[in-house]
Amino acid sequence: MGHGSAMKLSATLLVLLHLSMHVVDEGQAVNPSCSCIRFTSTNGKERGTFSSPDYPLPYPRDICLLYTFIAAPHQIIELMFTDFDVYKDDVECNQGDYVKIYWEVQGPGPPGAINERSAWSRALCGNRADVPPALYSPGPSLILEFYTSSRQNNNTGFLGTYNFIDRRLFETEGVQIPGTECDYQFSRSGNRPTHGRLYSPRYPSIYPNNVRCSYHFHARPKDRVKIVFEEISLQKGDISCLRRADIIKVFDGRDTNAPTIAMLCNEITGYEVLSTGPSMLLQFTANSASPGQGFAATYHFQPPPDSTAADSDRLLKLSFGKAFESLGPEVSATTSSCHQEFNSDGTKHGTLTSPHYPLAYPPNTHCHYEFFGRGKERIRLLFQDFLLYKSSDGSLSCTNVDSLQAFVNVDGRLENVATFCGVDLPKPIMSNGPKLMLEFRGTQSSRHSRGFKISYSFVENFGITTGRQLKEFPCAFVYNSSEAHNGTFASPNSPGPYPRDTECSYFFHGGQTEKVHLHFTHFDVEGVLPCEAVSASDYVEFSNYMTEDNRYGRYCGQMKEFHVESERNFFKVTFRSNDRLDGTGFKAMYQFLEATDEYQAPIFDKAPKSLRLVAELVLLSVIATHWHRRLYH
Repeated sequence: MGHGSAMKLSATLLVLLHLSMHVVDEGQAVNPSCSCIRFTSTNGKERGTFSSPDYPLPYPRDICLLYTFIAAPHQIIELMFTDFDVYKDDVECNQGDYVKIYWEVQGPGPPGAINERSAWSRALCGNRADVPPALYSPGPSLILEFYTSSRQNNNTGFLGTYNFIDRRLFETEGVQIPGTECDYQFSRSGNRPTHGRLYSPRYPSIYPNNVRCSYHFHARPKDRVKIVFEEISLQKGDISCLRRADIIKVFDGRDTNAPTIAMLCNEITGYEVLSTGPSMLLQFTANSASPGQGFAATYHFQPPPDSTAADSDRLLKLSFGKAFESLGPEVSATTSSCHQEFNSDGTKHGTLTSPHYPLAYPPNTHCHYEFFGRGKERIRLLFQDFLLYKSSDGSLSCTNVDSLQAFVNVDGRLENVATFCGVDLPKPIMSNGPKLMLEFRGTQSSRHSRGFKISYSFVENFGITTGRQLKEFPCAFVYNSSEAHNGTFASPNSPGPYPRDTECSYFFHGGQTEKVHLHFTHFDVEGVLPCEAVSASDYVEFSNYMTEDNRYGRYCGQMKEFHVESERNFFKVTFRSNDRLDGTGFKAMYQFLEATDEYQAPIFDKAPKSLRLVAELVLLSVIATHWHRRLYH
């Protein structure tokens, strides 16, 4: 690697390094231009600090310094930068000043030795926001190479902590299938545990970039399998899972022929899936050149809801966790008519009413209604009647008045997604997963306040009633010109707000000489241009291919009627929402036209860039309204 001239450390600096880094001894450098400082766990120092020379003063020029961390065979190294300020001369951090990370140290020589042929795993430069929260080695050694060029600057370098941790804390608690790299079996039989943990390969370090792992779960005949993904950190971004090389698929059965419950990618926390039967398959595929940290999850073999082992308290704690405990002991009292639990095992649809409906509900009413689905089921609520007491002071707020609130599970916590009060009939509500909770507070009462009547259903089609649903995706619908030459399609739960953490795909297949024309009559997708993750935007995307198509870009915000037209006989529409705010989605008409037929020119696609800019400027007032709503939500 031979960079720069030989580094010369003063006696004072060496003393400072000894004092600040706790465990320092002589090490083998890459070549004479690099000095080496070693940190080992052999002296009982499981943690400590490290820093760049002269920190917090600007670091010296023309240096090459190796920080070598050597753990015990059963340990891995955790590094966390509490401060980072290294001059950024190159986007990839390959030139100028940088910190390079080596954690697959191989070859002859003492543990932790590297040479000019060693491959570094990643390079860091810039400020604190440019480095990950933590770095983990896959094995018991890790080396940082800190190199500075001759260019003068006032950057102060870095300060960090290291920790030697037991890698056995991250072992998958299943039985590895012989002859495989990362396939596991989990079964509920005999004295085997009813729950445990599973991880991606090498977690919490980055996973390999060419691997496929299968995790097979087999419960007792009437049991269910629940998996809670505490953390998913694959490729960064908010790109559709259909275009991701690193992806997690969950199948509701023994093999990949079973329906797909979930397709997970990018970065997610607190996501939960529940099987409809005793088997589940989780398949993790990684083919990207930029692997992430992977996933950490727990599995649970759950007894059927009508068994004595699945009493109400236990089911609630397993399903919603500690979030429900804050709501008080009334939650578990599901025996009264005011506190009710609805499970899709009992019925797929029914009716829910407030106490004494259609008569007035009594004063000081406080009720909880919990819904538990399974597989890819979502809970959908349709309001048939709604009339709560509200004073005539003209206030539009639902604060401190009789109200009905809807909660879903977001990042492992209960989050309010809707609050209703007064007499306006609410739009439909849909959960973001197989669980939903309603809380009704009716402190006032009058003979005119008859409460509410709600139809509930456990649906697998996301409330999308057109097209043919594909079982190989959680939410995907096909529209063939051979079946219908025109029709309509809409976002999930239309005309109500779409659910959070949801991706749906719409595939349009025309004849050999046809193209696809879409006319959007309603469009309200939460976000601001350019509809990216940095602004926490939901979006709708169009493509003439299954892969990315930069011709159209992303659409979000509130828009008037507009048209989009394909260039081929295939067209794909992707809708994706995050776990933040939501809108009422979209409604659109589709039509298969002959390629030679003319239609009104679509906006945002055929128009020149100058006209596109003007059109986007027209939307600025709408965007400003959206930002106001997002800031004061």
